[in-house]
Amino acid sequence: MARAVSQNTKIGYTIAAWLVALLIFFPILYAIITSLKTEQEAIAGFDLIPSFTLESYREVQSQYNYFRPFMNSVIIAIGSTVLALIVAVPAAWAMAFAPTKRTKDILMWMLSTKMMPAVAVLVPIYLIFLKTGLMDTRIGLVIVLMLMNLPIVVWMLYTYFREIPGEILEAARMDGATLGQEIVHVLTPMAVPGIASTLLLNVILAWNEAFWTIQLTTTNAAPLSAFIASFSSPQGLFWAKLSAASVMAIAPILIMGWFSQKQLVRGLTFGAVK
Repeated sequence: MARAVSQNTKIGYTIAAWLVALLIFFPILYAIITSLKTEQEAIAGFDLIPSFTLESYREVQSQYNYFRPFMNSVIIAIGSTVLALIVAVPAAWAMAFAPTKRTKDILMWMLSTKMMPAVAVLVPIYLIFLKTGLMDTRIGLVIVLMLMNLPIVVWMLYTYFREIPGEILEAARMDGATLGQEIVHVLTPMAVPGIASTLLLNVILAWNEAFWTIQLTTTNAAPLSAFIASFSSPQGLFWAKLSAASVMAIAPILIMGWFSQKQLVRGLTFGAVK
């Protein structure tokens, strides 16, 4: 009897999980279907049967120069991630292995910055960008997105580093390892799953960022998020082209997430089981 109840519970959880997954995936599916319609069909209304035309994709690639914002997204996402790791690894090491009385307060303060609405600091950052010449530049967006995601990166790395026995690092010091060698040759290899999952999550966050990319770019450094916003015009929304651009924008990150899901799950559960 207990086995039957347990089996029914598992089946119920499985069905619920599939329903939630389908609910989450439906907007993406509908965007794909809409991108395969003509503009007239897309405006006509809700219809799950497209005409299977690639006209919108051809127009997005030829008329709207898709390649440039795509490369901007790649450079900005990877650049902000690398810069965040360079800053966060030493910071997380210090908090995990050389904590002070204020370490938890610092961590909570860093996390509290994510609770602040981004628009609250838009004006000062906008003025700083104007004065320093960083407006509509890749390096400007790399810096901003690194700072926006840095609290999450530090928190994740701190959590992973806490699971590594401090005795291993002490043994490395006794063998004559310097601080840099300790971090690079001992700590980093042991925390590869956690660092990899942090890297992947930061790339996803940077790739999907829209508020700062729209506010701080115009044409030169505009990534795909700003590229999609450009399809809104006084004449209205071009739904088929907008859907095609959206699919082309999310496809790379979806493919990356699909192939790296094992590493991401492994990293997010790193240290959870002793």
